[in-house]
Amino acid sequence: MKLNAIVAGVGMTRFMKYPDKGLKELGSEAVRAAIADAGLETAHIEAAYVGNCAAGLVTGQESVRGQVILDSMGIGRIPIINVENACASGSTALIQASSMVTAGLHDVVLALGVEKLTHPDKTKSFAAFAGAMDVDELKEMMDSLARAAQSGDGDGAGQSRSMFMDVYASAARAHMEKYGTTVKQFALVAAKNSFHGSLNPRAQFQTELSVEDVLAERMIVEPLTRAMCSPIGDGAAAAIIVSERKARELGIARPVKVVTSVMHSGYHHAEDEPDTVQLCARDAYSEAGVGPENFDVVELHDASAPAEIIAYEQLALCAPGEGGMHVESGASRLGGRQPVNTSGGLLRKGHPVGATGLAQIAELTLQLQGRAGRRQVEGARLALAQNGGGKKGNDAAAMVVTILEA
Repeated sequence: MKLNAIVAGVGMTRFMKYPDKGLKELGSEAVRAAIADAGLETAHIEAAYVGNCAAGLVTGQESVRGQVILDSMGIGRIPIINVENACASGSTALIQASSMVTAGLHDVVLALGVEKLTHPDKTKSFAAFAGAMDVDELKEMMDSLARAAQSGDGDGAGQSRSMFMDVYASAARAHMEKYGTTVKQFALVAAKNSFHGSLNPRAQFQTELSVEDVLAERMIVEPLTRAMCSPIGDGAAAAIIVSERKARELGIARPVKVVTSVMHSGYHHAEDEPDTVQLCARDAYSEAGVGPENFDVVELHDASAPAEIIAYEQLALCAPGEGGMHVESGASRLGGRQPVNTSGGLLRKGHPVGATGLAQIAELTLQLQGRAGRRQVEGARLALAQNGGGKKGNDAAAMVVTILEA
């Protein structure tokens, strides 16, 4: 969708495990930071879209999650719309907020993504991921993943790990077989993102790892070691979206424009048909009038290390089959031609699923405004975010690609 909206301010918590904090505390911290960043007050917000994926399963809070969170900080009366769309919940909230501003219905809209995933009973957390698949197809999918696992261990899926790691592991093995991608190249992704995460004070993990460190970690499901898998955590991220008129009124010195944000839903596609990432990228590039080579910085959905390599190819940042060589070349590292996941990505920044899409927007906004500190990409002017999740058939259930411009 071609958009005409401005990011006036962003805010987020540090992503990590917060055993003593709930949705209200996490959400309000991010919202207050975004409002302050925009130079506004809570009274200026005309509508809010609140992305959350798993509160019902993990905390028991259903139906009115946004109202509960925002009322705790004195925001009420305005339209508050709850958005649940798997790991794309935060990105979907951003699309809705930007669309309302573009349509002229509101001048100031809040987009919030918030998630509380940690629970003393880990099976509750993992159940939230299982619910992002077609439950009627779940047993068949689990059996298929177990058969595909080279280790022969399918029993841990959904019990000791998110079953999505089994999905990513299966995709990794297929990529290795088809293109000759190596486990070391997957480890390079995790090591690169650990370097980026070490520069990010809001990242869940801030320790830099070598390739050898990554390979030496505990095996989760072949070929993924623990460092190649995104962690479970809690957190929130928010953006204040305003019209161009309001941006001028506020005197925003370094406005970041939401140029376009495209969503596609998963479908059963043939091998030679485009998947959701490719569909979103194609439409977004066309609407923005740019090509993949034009982006200065990219945040993409590296829920596993192989997912980043595959996404390079889906987004046409490199040719099909060359994702492994792309990370090996250093092109996607800070200082490289086109840095990817300068925040540390999901692997190191963390992945509280409903907050992830807006955390990407927060990082890219800082980059485009020259405020990213030690991880700043020099002269960044054009940025891309790719965020999606869930599973339907042989594709993600929901996928979003967003383009931002300084």
